[in-house]
Amino acid sequence: MKSIIFRPLTARCFTFQHHYGYTRYSRHICRTITTTTKDIDSSNPTRPLEGITVVSLEQAVAAPFCTRHLADQGARVIKVERPVVGDFARGYDTRVNGLASHFVWINRSKESLALDLKNPGDHQVLMRLISRADVLVQNLAPGATARLGLSHEALKEKNPRLIVCNISGYGEDGPYRDKKAYDLLIQSEAGMLSVTGSKDEPAKVGISIADISAGTYAYSNILAALMQRAKDGIGRKIDISMLECMVEWMGFPLYYTYGNAPGPARAGASHAAIYPYGLFSTGDSRQVMLGIQNEREWANFCEKVLRKPEVATDPRFVNNSLRTQNREALRDIIHESFSTLTADEAIGLLEKSKIANANVNSMNDVWEHPQLKARERWTEVSTPHGVVPALLPPGSSGAQEMKPVPDVGEHNKSILEELGIEKADRILQDQ
Repeated sequence: MKSIIFRPLTARCFTFQHHYGYTRYSRHICRTITTTTKDIDSSNPTRPLEGITVVSLEQAVAAPFCTRHLADQGARVIKVERPVVGDFARGYDTRVNGLASHFVWINRSKESLALDLKNPGDHQVLMRLISRADVLVQNLAPGATARLGLSHEALKEKNPRLIVCNISGYGEDGPYRDKKAYDLLIQSEAGMLSVTGSKDEPAKVGISIADISAGTYAYSNILAALMQRAKDGIGRKIDISMLECMVEWMGFPLYYTYGNAPGPARAGASHAAIYPYGLFSTGDSRQVMLGIQNEREWANFCEKVLRKPEVATDPRFVNNSLRTQNREALRDIIHESFSTLTADEAIGLLEKSKIANANVNSMNDVWEHPQLKARERWTEVSTPHGVVPALLPPGSSGAQEMKPVPDVGEHNKSILEELGIEKADRILQDQ
């Protein structure tokens, strides 16, 4: 058994979990409770961020992706939206029982508060809400929060423990500070298009990777800020730049061009610097993905899959650098062998030979993926248009609670009453 005593910071009572036990404290009392893992009721698990309130002025993907992860960890997330229309991502499509696929994906377990922030009364509601919050997240257009009086400098006077996370395309200063930014624009600025696509034409990544990377770094920075606040009691500002997040993820091609060297060539669905590592067609008009990572695998592949052991010692292919330089000739040899196999047969040979491989799945295939089913990674989440499947967050157990995807302004009445706002019904009617 082991216990830790934490120095109290505020009048609130917090629970700090430790590997062997936990400690509760308030301003006046600090007491240590020592437990063993056997004492913990596993049938009613707590989540790390329970008791944390997040207010988010969010739209599209980056900030909602961040706050959904905070909600998954137990935080109360209040999503502030425009009255009637809400987050504009609600209108991207109608693929999920009439709801937008983007919105359903990243907005579960949140409360929706519809406010017109140009209205003084609604602005006052927001300010009162922020005064009680632990975290404020926003990804509004450049300059919007300053115009609304929501800068960290202004807010920390009333709530010095507040953590403010600003997500923007290029950050809060520099020559691009006021430049509009969307996912594909950031992919382009960060050099992603220079290494993605075919030899003849660049291509974007098929998902909102710049938004997702920004949301991921916002999430991890907020977690770190909460941990730091537990030590010093002070809030802080987090400035997340989508460009910087994407450039961080571009580390390999960035260093590959170090010293003004040529960048990696676009190679379609193949690896630019490792070969064979990519897609190969089979005799049943399907494709398989495979990857060779070392010379032992290369010799094994030639002997047991291609059934051409002499290819392994061909001077054109005796190491990865040469295989990459002569990839077109090697691709023809592989395609010739694979043309006599179905995709399932090719996968079977690769598995038997311990060569890394993968199916080339459609999104419909992923819904039915046997590994996800075997690990029971699917659950359900309610939406305004009925129950839909939802993937459990990576790393979570099947006991993960998922609250509904909210309708626009669904929680206005309960939140206003909680804040003690008089004439809440009239405010709702005005919207």
